[in-house]
Amino acid sequence: MNGRNPHSKPYKIAILWRGDAEARQAATTQNNRFYRIFEELAVIGIHAEPAVYDEELADEIREQLLRADGVLVWVDPIRQAKTRAALDALLRDVASRGPWVSAHPDVILKMGVKEVLYRTKHLGWGCDTHLYRTTAEFSAEFPGRVQSSGPRVIKQNRGNDGLGVWKVEQIPMQTGGADTVRVLHAQRGSIPQDLPLQEFMARCEPYFAWGGCIIDQPFQPRLPDGMIRCYMGTDKVVGFGHQLIKALIPPPLEGPDSPTAQPGPRIMHGPEINVSSCFAIPDQAPAAIARLALNRMGVQE
Repeated sequence: MNGRNPHSKPYKIAILWRGDAEARQAATTQNNRFYRIFEELAVIGIHAEPAVYDEELADEIREQLLRADGVLVWVDPIRQAKTRAALDALLRDVASRGPWVSAHPDVILKMGVKEVLYRTKHLGWGCDTHLYRTTAEFSAEFPGRVQSSGPRVIKQNRGNDGLGVWKVEQIPMQTGGADTVRVLHAQRGSIPQDLPLQEFMARCEPYFAWGGCIIDQPFQPRLPDGMIRCYMGTDKVVGFGHQLIKALIPPPLEGPDSPTAQPGPRIMHGPEINVSSCFAIPDQAPAAIARLALNRMGVQE
């Protein structure tokens, strides 16, 4: 199948990412980080076009998406204090009118938020995971847990790039002083801070406003060994990615901006590889995404 529908017209895919009016005007299929996705879709006969999004351009973008057969969305939950609240409403509206949207906002709320760690903690990858839906629950339960269970990691429900993810560790209380914790933000460039526990918890209160909860897990001491991501296409594993990360690891003496404080590259592997190995192979992600787009639309290659 060459990516054409039963009426012999090429499928049209809008690839959506965040920008401003100037970026939207200047966007082409080649001057952005998704250029290989455009290329792979073209190879299989699918017409793809840029759809740069900003809240002020919502009406114009809605009309563009409604003219497409599908939408591939690459927009972070948080960027420069902007959330996806307005975009998610727009995408729900578009999806209800016919175009296929990936990933649909309702799917993200089920699978792409930190709450899934709590809902699936009974499965093989689970651990001592807790969920706080209100500041009252957080205030009542978290202090005792961090005092008795060792270092903890708390995460706001929706975020990216380490925003709202903290390692929290109790440190000895000074005579007559308040409970003090050492905290380290997962955002790149962060350094440990010592501050009163209640002050830190007050800093976390905004996390209940959008996304609505905080997830609490024990810190994993093997974190420096790296992270393995599993990539799925519908019900099949399409690959793995291994990366040596630095988030929640105290920076070296040279500081958080030194070369040794930076994460390693993400090394991509095919679905057949033993995930315990770290053999580097060429990045196959763009082709896999193009195939996934076809499969989700019911087209067989």
